[in-house]
Amino acid sequence: MAIHFEHTIDVPQPPAKVFAVLNDFSQTPKWLARCTGIESLTPGENVVGTKLRYSYREGGRTGTMEGQIVERVCNEKLGFHYHDKMMEVGVAFSMQPAGTGTRLTHSIDISPKTFMARLFSPLIRRQLPKQTIGAMENLRTLLSSGGT
Repeated sequence: MAIHFEHTIDVPQPPAKVFAVLNDFSQTPKWLARCTGIESLTPGENVVGTKLRYSYREGGRTGTMEGQIVERVCNEKLGFHYHDKMMEVGVAFSMQPAGTGTRLTHSIDISPKTFMARLFSPLIRRQLPKQTIGAMENLRTLLSSGGT
């Protein structure tokens, strides 16, 4: 069974600024603690279908997931799908104007593919809210500092 979590925050920056930071993969390790990098495997600008490699560190373990951009509406939505032998992961961001700032919703769907991954599902379900809320607060801080 898929594990789902979503979290919404309001930030004072306009949607274009929020989208620019999310669309710049070099920024991701600055706000997402487990991410060590996202590499674009497709030449050119980020578009739907751009192939990606997500590298991460979880505790003492490192790994990679292959993925791609599955949704991209400039200044409104950005979505990704990643997979490895154990998991399928969907990540989505939705931006809506909120006064002079942005209401940003981050959603994650994790589907374990193996018996071992399913055994870890209760742990993932418990940790996901804390990790996601922490990442969103880190993103808020990065946006406030100019996104650099």
